[in-house]
Order: sequence, then structure tokens, then C-alpha cells
Amino acid sequence: MKAVEEENVAETDACAKTMESMVNLDGANIILGTSFGYFEPFMVDLAKKYAKVEFSACSAAVERRQAPEKSRQLFRLSQPGPLRGRRRGRPVHQVEQARFVAAKPIASVLSNINSFMLGAKKTNPNAVVQVIFTGDWSLPVREAEATNALVDAGCDVITCHVDGPKVVIETAEKRGVKTCGHNTSQAPLAPKGFITGAEYKWETIYKGYATQLAEGKPLPNMVAGGYEADMVQNSPFGAGASEEARKAALAAMADLKAKKPIYVGPLKDNKTGKVVIDKTYDNLDPFLDQMNYLLEGVTGSIT
Repeated sequence: MKAVEEENVAETDACAKTMESMVNLDGANIILGTSFGYFEPFMVDLAKKYAKVEFSACSAAVERRQAPEKSRQLFRLSQPGPLRGRRRGRPVHQVEQARFVAAKPIASVLSNINSFMLGAKKTNPNAVVQVIFTGDWSLPVREAEATNALVDAGCDVITCHVDGPKVVIETAEKRGVKTCGHNTSQAPLAPKGFITGAEYKWETIYKGYATQLAEGKPLPNMVAGGYEADMVQNSPFGAGASEEARKAALAAMADLKAKKPIYVGPLKDNKTGKVVIDKTYDNLDPFLDQMNYLLEGVTGSIT
């Protein structure tokens, strides 16, 4: 088995050119697309053009109605959200003002923000999460501006959902604000204030794929999971995590491994006050893939 990799590929026709090159020049027969914008129209069109090549998209954007034609990986990164929220909870100083720097208001990002807020409210019912959207996955200047604006407004902790959390984490550390990271541990960037972070556990799915391919088995049409499937994890605790916060986080992790639901309705959106989650949903329910709102408890707008 041979793996061919290309990094920093834009969510434009550049990704289609890269994938076609991998197929035509490298002989790839499986393409793994790991960014939200690769899927449609690029991977969809290429899957039609190259019928013998399997295209596997890692994104909540891949609707389940399309799954029969594609392989789909769905990591529930929203599951570490409640843990990140709870990790801020401390008996002496409960967090009230949490801040979130986000790239785009797509379902997976909105779910991350909303679950973060719900986790924070577990330790402090008065907790409020304010969010600023930068507009794209990697805009370092805008990320720094958003972080400074949120710190200036007053906050206890900042987290993010952008491609490279480095700017957010380092800016907050310089301002003396605690942080939670994204995608990988940013503890070295914030030796005083880093608490934890939300991470995909890629090895679970890709080792599984490699084993299935080696055994001559077809790849599954769709794989979805969170803590219960060992597909997500939290970064190791940093210096910013108190002992009380660590205990609260471990308890939350145990709940999620036991499939305790995050979204327990009724819950209303923060714009109209309309009930958008009317009942309790399983953490892998496809209804959550369609999330297009921020819940009450979050300050900010998706428009």
C-alpha cells in the first residue's frame, strides 16, 4: 500500500487538479479528501468521471442521501466540545464569559460552538459564549483581530475552530487569557494558559481502512463516530487546567463514551427564540448534520 500526500491544497479547482494528478500520474485508486470544501462539486464530479476510483470525504457536509455513491467519514468533533466547556468550570471561579473564534458557519462548526456552550453551562448556568466568524479557514490577521477584540470585551477563556489555531492561542496567551485548542495540542504555544483541545483521532479510521484493504474487504460506505467509537479525543491537559476542571472533564468524557446525549431539547436559537431542537437526539443523529443556527446562550450571528 502506498500513500501519496499533498498539503495546503485550496478549496478551489486546485483540489480537483491535485486529485486528478494523483489518479492519472500516481495511479491512486482511493482518494481521501480531508477538508470541507473538497466535497462538492469537486469530489462529486470526479467520482462520476473516474468510476473505478473511490472517493472518501471527511465532512459533515456529505449528506446521507449522497452516501450510497461515496464513502463518508464523519468525526463528531462536537463531542469534545462539552468537555472543553466543562474544563473551564471551577468551584472558586466559574467561567461566565467564554469566547470562540470560528472560520465558517457550517453545520460541523456550529455544532462545535453550541456543544461548547452547553458544556460550559453544565458548570455555570449563567455562562455565555460569544463567537466571531472570520469568514475562511485560514486568515491569520483576521484571527488575531478577532481574538484581541474578544479579549478586549472581557473573557475567561478562548477557543477556536480554524485550520491553524496557532494565532488564536498565542495571541490569547500574550493577553493572559486561558485557551483550548483545536486539531492538535497547542500546549507548547501556551505554556501557562492552555487547558486542552479537541482532536480528530485519524488513526482509528485510517488504520481500520488499511486493515480492510489488506484483507480484500470493501471500505464501508459510511463511518460515523465520536468518543464511543474512539474517533475523537481531547488534547492532554495543560497548565491552565485545574484539578477540579480535570475531574469535571473526565466525568464528561465518561458520559460521552456511554453515549449520553449532548442535545436535550427543547432548545431555542439565539436569533428568533424559536425551538430548533425539540427533543433529545442521539449524538450521531443525522438531524444534527443539518444544524444552521446558534443556540440561546451563544452571542453572535451566522449572517
